[in-house]
Amino acid sequence: MLTVKNLNVYFGSQQVLDNVSLDLPAQMMAGLIGRNGAGKTTFMRAVMGLIDGMQGDVEFDAVNLSKSPTHERAGMGFGYMPEDRKLVPEFTVQDNVMLPAWSTKMADADKRLEWVYSLIPEVANFRDRRANQLSGGQQKLVALARALLCGNKLLLLDEPFEGVAPALAQRLAQIIFELKKEGMSVLIADSNEQHVRELIERSFTIERGTVTVQ
Repeated sequence: MLTVKNLNVYFGSQQVLDNVSLDLPAQMMAGLIGRNGAGKTTFMRAVMGLIDGMQGDVEFDAVNLSKSPTHERAGMGFGYMPEDRKLVPEFTVQDNVMLPAWSTKMADADKRLEWVYSLIPEVANFRDRRANQLSGGQQKLVALARALLCGNKLLLLDEPFEGVAPALAQRLAQIIFELKKEGMSVLIADSNEQHVRELIERSFTIERGTVTVQ
C-alpha cells in the first residue's frame, strides 16, 4: 500500500530524516514509535507532500507520488490527522470535516460524511458548533473525522492520544480499532508504544531520523 524509499529531509543544514525506508502493506495497522523530536511528524508531513526539498520516493499502490501535491494524495484515499489538529477556528465542525471533500471535489462526500458520523457520533452531535468552541479532546475527534472523510485507504495519525484525558484516549482507540474492519492501512505515530500496543500489528522505531522495524 505505502512504500517509502530512501527518504531524506533537511531543515537548513540539519538532517532530520536520514535515508528512511518503510513498507506498510494493505489492511495493516502499524506504529511509528519514537520520542519527541525523533522525526515522526516530519516523516508524516513528508509522506503527505507538505515538505519542500525532500529527497527520496513515496509510492502508493506502486505509483510514485514524490512530485504529487497534497490534494492529489487526499484524492487517492490518503487521510492525515496532524498532531496539532489544524482546524479552522471560525468554521463549524462540519465545515472543518468537509474541507478535504471541497479541495478534492469528492463525488460521494455526503455518503462518506454519513459514514464518518456513524463511526464518531460525538462529532455529529456538535456539527454546528465552531471549532474554537470545542475542548482540545473534542477537536481531536474532529481532526480524526476530517482525516476519515478522504482517508478510505490510508490513514496517517500523528500523536492521536497526546494531551487527551484517559477516557477520551480510550474512545479514540475504540474508533481506530473499528477501522480494522474497514480494511484500511493505518500508521500511528506515538511517543509511547503502550498507547498503541493493542492496536498495531507491526512497529517501526524512529530515532534521530532513522527507522528500524521491530
